[in-house]
Parts: sequence; structure tokens; C-alpha cells
Amino acid sequence: MADDRPASVFFFAPFVSSTMAIEPGWIDYNGHLNMAYYHVLFDRAVDEAFGVVGLGPDYMEAGRGTTFAAEVHVRYRRELVLDDPVRVTLQLIAFDEKRLHFYSEIRHATEGWVAATSENLSLHVDPATRRVAPFPEDIQANLAVMLGSHARLPRPDDLGRVIGIPSRGHPRPDTVAFAAAGVRVRH
Repeated sequence: MADDRPASVFFFAPFVSSTMAIEPGWIDYNGHLNMAYYHVLFDRAVDEAFGVVGLGPDYMEAGRGTTFAAEVHVRYRRELVLDDPVRVTLQLIAFDEKRLHFYSEIRHATEGWVAATSENLSLHVDPATRRVAPFPEDIQANLAVMLGSHARLPRPDDLGRVIGIPSRGHPRPDTVAFAAAGVRVRH
């Protein structure tokens, strides 16, 4: 008699991608990895990690669904150059029936330092309608296992960062513009 129970899924915490190489065409006129290609490295690692939970190319090809990026926040921490091998870690922070919140770091594969971080929100999409749709139950179960494994990790320091220039006693630009126009601004 065949066992009809779903296969259990095991996750390293965090997920660690395969080692990736910087391609020569990715190096810009500054002699380092162009910012766009950090996203390529992150994306390739996401494909690996999502494949483990069942969200790989075969999932899309079967018409079950796919994921689309909804929001991404990247911090560039250290330059990468042509000969730097890298690995990407991925930590699932949260998920609900239609969304995934995860955090990744590009690390030098042999020295371990962090080159960039990325916080992401992805949406589960029905490929037929191109609309956000709930994950199937088996995928939600796999995500729950992954989240349980990753919940033991410390909260990343870069999580939830906001872009901005800290105030140092200078008036805000909108205040200056309105004041020049004779308009009183309340904050």
C-alpha cells in the first residue's frame, strides 16, 4: 500500500544557496559588481530556496502558481569584485495565505563577510489570471515548516529599515519651500 502522506520537508536555518560566481559582464566602470547584479544573485538564491518549498519552475509550469516581487529593500554593505565567490542566505520572516516576507544576505563564500542585504515581500499569483491568490495547502504546510525552522534565528538588524537622511538640526526641505512661499507648515 502506498503512503499517501505528504513528504516532510527539512530546512536549514537559514537557507544557504549554492556558491555563485560573479560574471565578467556584471562588473561596471568602477571595477566592482554593478548594483543591478546584486539583485540577480538574490533572485537566483530565491529560486533555489523557493524550489525547496515547492515553488520552483515546475510549480509554475503546472499552472499551480508563481510568485511576484511586491517590495524590495536592498542595502549595499561592501563591494564585490570579479573573483569573489558568493553564497546567499535566506530567512523566512513571515507568511500568510498570499504573501511571503523574507530576508537575505549575500556573503563572501570563503571569508563570510556580508556584501548586501535584501528584505522582500513577494506575492503568490495565479498564472492564469495574473492576480494574487492563496497558496495551496501543501505549499502553506511547507512554508510553515520552513518558518518554524527559521523562527529560531535572531531577528536581522537590517529588517524594517527606513530610507532617509537623519535630521541634524537642518530644516526639512518641504518646510523651506513652503516658508519661502509664505505658507506656515505644521508637523
